[in-house]
Amino acid sequence: MKAAYQEATAFAPATVANVACGFDVLGFALESPGDEVTVHVTRKPGVQIIAVESDNGLPTSHLPLHPHKNTAGGAILALLEGIQAKFGVEVHIRKRMPAGSGMGSSAASAAAAVVAVNALLEEPLALEQLVDFGMKGEAIASGSEHADNVAPAIIGGIVLIRGYHPIDLVRIDPPNNLYCTIIRPHCAISTKAARELLPKQIPLQTAITQWGNLAGLIAGLIRGDDGLIARSLHDVIVEPYRAALIPGFYALKEAALNAGALGCSISGSGPSLFALSTSENIARAVGTAMYAVCADMHIDSTVYVSRLAHGGSRVLSVH
Repeated sequence: MKAAYQEATAFAPATVANVACGFDVLGFALESPGDEVTVHVTRKPGVQIIAVESDNGLPTSHLPLHPHKNTAGGAILALLEGIQAKFGVEVHIRKRMPAGSGMGSSAASAAAAVVAVNALLEEPLALEQLVDFGMKGEAIASGSEHADNVAPAIIGGIVLIRGYHPIDLVRIDPPNNLYCTIIRPHCAISTKAARELLPKQIPLQTAITQWGNLAGLIAGLIRGDDGLIARSLHDVIVEPYRAALIPGFYALKEAALNAGALGCSISGSGPSLFALSTSENIARAVGTAMYAVCADMHIDSTVYVSRLAHGGSRVLSVH
């Protein structure tokens, strides 16, 4: 496939994966923050990452420029191979959130990268078709292909991954009154390390409880039933193992619930926590309460408040 344009820039948002009870099968997009990726067509095949930069002071020197070791580069390589591209690309990445934050940083770069390259094409693919390629980039960061970050980063909304072979996505429009608070303690957790903590087998009763919570959460989101959402935002499989990685996890969760959140759990692999609330005012109060807990523990942190996004990645410019 040939390129119809020479350069494109795309944005992809932060995401919350797992959403408490939906490990590897549920995620949603935020309106902000997010990453931007610019791609420029070259005659030389393949991918060359020119720079990974940040305009808000985030460290980027540790992020690899080799395309096979970078989530954006890996995703683009998979896409170029998949479409049998007759061109290569140079890549500039602008990070707006740190790696290992639990906010889908690696997925945002992969998503923005494939959406930017797709915008160059004579016959662009549908956004849903890009998820497979984005997953290839995600595997570089996590050690396995999973779509609960990259799918909502690309197509937006709340996304249920019904199956992986082949990928089967169910997109749900988020309730308009639902806001997300994220608190990011200033430490990093390796996604690979966090996955290695998890048990290989779980008791049947534990699985039944989790299935009920996931089904209830999906039904609550579709119906806009705040009570059902609150009753369902519980994780009995992953959270008990990963909570120990996050300083003050249970104090942060208690603060969020006391401030009015419907529920609170680990965002992705952590160390960030997310909480869902029924208004922006409550979401900001939740953020203030959790920030105070971190401050009491002398832990620096950053709070984000965002409506759940209906949209995902978007092309900012193409020429």
